[in-house]
Amino acid sequence: MLEELFKHQAELNRKIGFDPDALHDKFDPKLAGEWLNNYIMAAANELEELRDCMFWKHWAKEAKDGRRFEIHDLQNARVEVIDLLFFWISMAQCVGMNANDVMDLYKQKLKINSDRQDNNYSMAGKKEDDNKTVVLKREQE
Repeated sequence: MLEELFKHQAELNRKIGFDPDALHDKFDPKLAGEWLNNYIMAAANELEELRDCMFWKHWAKEAKDGRRFEIHDLQNARVEVIDLLFFWISMAQCVGMNANDVMDLYKQKLKINSDRQDNNYSMAGKKEDDNKTVVLKREQE
């Protein structure tokens, strides 16, 4: 299913001038960075719109009534999450990843995160050395 989402997103992205397949075939770090920045800004905006579906303001009546963080617009919250998915896939495409790459890296990072939890992960002792082992298998071959 993830492959299908990536295919549809590539089709949509080509309509606005970003061809992720061409970028995947011939990676251009400047072009990738321009589009990545566009999608980062768009995703940040979608996160704000998602937050606005909750009563998050600590000074508002809802917070004082004990309803802070309550989702008041579930339908729109769901749409904003899907909008984030659009931009998340686009960002993955900007850094040259396809659906298989995402699954590969996800599984590698899942193991690291699980190991961290099993080993009493602490922010005070946080190191990122284990993240350096998360690499695309197709690039190692």
